[in-house]
Amino acid sequence: MGNRTRPVLVGAAQLLQRDVEPLEALEPLAMLAQVARMAAADSGAPDSALGQIDALGVVQVVGWGAQNGPRLLAQELDAKPSRELVTATGGEIPLTLVNHLARLIGDGRARVALVAGCNNLRTLRRARKADIRLDWTVGGSGEPELFGENKPGGTEREVEYGMRMPSDVYPIFENALRSRRGLDLETHRQRVSALMSRFSEVAATNPNAWFPIARSAQEIATVTQQNRMIAFPYTKYMNAILTTDQAAAVLMMSEDAARALGIPEERWVYWWGGAHGEERAWFASERPDFAECAALSDTVARTLAGADVTLDQIDHIDLYSCFPVAVEMACEMIGLDEADPRGLTVTGGLPYAGGPGNNYTLHSLATMMERLRANPGARGLVTGNGWYLTKHSACVLASAPPERECVSLSSHGSVVGGAPEPPIEAAAGRGTVEAYTVLFDREGGPRRGIVLGRTEEGRRFLANIPDDREALESFAAAESVGRVGRLSSAGGHHQFDPN
Repeated sequence: MGNRTRPVLVGAAQLLQRDVEPLEALEPLAMLAQVARMAAADSGAPDSALGQIDALGVVQVVGWGAQNGPRLLAQELDAKPSRELVTATGGEIPLTLVNHLARLIGDGRARVALVAGCNNLRTLRRARKADIRLDWTVGGSGEPELFGENKPGGTEREVEYGMRMPSDVYPIFENALRSRRGLDLETHRQRVSALMSRFSEVAATNPNAWFPIARSAQEIATVTQQNRMIAFPYTKYMNAILTTDQAAAVLMMSEDAARALGIPEERWVYWWGGAHGEERAWFASERPDFAECAALSDTVARTLAGADVTLDQIDHIDLYSCFPVAVEMACEMIGLDEADPRGLTVTGGLPYAGGPGNNYTLHSLATMMERLRANPGARGLVTGNGWYLTKHSACVLASAPPERECVSLSSHGSVVGGAPEPPIEAAAGRGTVEAYTVLFDREGGPRRGIVLGRTEEGRRFLANIPDDREALESFAAAESVGRVGRLSSAGGHHQFDPN
């Protein structure tokens, strides 16, 4: 990887679509084309620059059934890339793709690359509610290259017990980490709310945030009609936003290509290195320890090593932030203080800035580029997270070239962490809680308790709490990690009755 082929990010763009009726809203293809053109304009490149794209990646768009989205987008941009890629599912995947393309550029296998993605869940949900059929463009000849692997994030058994959505699962990790840290419920509530309040303050200054509103810690913590409890201990204001219409794109190329296109060097942001990895125990219920995440630690460590920098030498940080525990776990695993004066986000995070589905890290990359351009010589760390603290990505960017050549680490991700510990098929007798949550309905009442724990023999079990409001409320009102109860089974379905 020489200077001539050194990868630089030269353009980025973000788009919000608010208060637009479903039939008037931009379809995915139009949003992708718009942010692509905006990214080129941001670079200062001529309009013809997009025609030189030789690698075009589209982040998987939820609900868009295009046969070949990259081909459709390329046609909109008058480009004929030799590589057309569409990603698999995962919050980490845009960043992993950017790292991959940076390596291709550095190795001379690509010159100009574009990555674009969008989320249209707000329009989709409003259309469904109004029984409106959306006539989106869904063609595209040929078959794009799948980047990544589409694997289910959960098991049928997890779904059976209520672990259906991220909002059901992340609180389980949160409760385990709180217990590991030795925090009582009230102290923990205050800490988490203060952490997320700081994120909302960043979102309030971000013109691309979906909810640019600074919320106090008390407002985030207090259960109200507008801020109901979703799954203990998370109120609504602690959850990632799903129903947004947002898009983002990043344009990258070799130094040679940037010079040939006349892109001013002050627009260049240098890729210093990146890595990705996943947990050996893929499914959430099979993690040997719910308060650790070895793949996250390993991914960031390899990223920093490849960039030849330490965490102390990073000036700006954006940690993936779908739920508070994603941020807390990252701090725990990489040795970062949650009150670090550098801050932990440049966007405001998924609960406030948005960028849901698979595309958040394109928004964080775009915002990080703005920060770095405004601070010559500064370095930034961006991280991504897919499924349930399952898959991870990271990269280091800077507004100055690296002092030495970037280490072209293998594009293959690592698989680390303890071996999977699947819940046993039949559990009876006494059991001890390792992690748990209580799910709440829209009226604010508890509707289901989920418990993961160990039998007396040390085997993992998955169970529900008896469907009794008083028992569920009691379970969420006191620390339940370490609580001992009795396991029983009816029709193969386990119940945990706390003593």
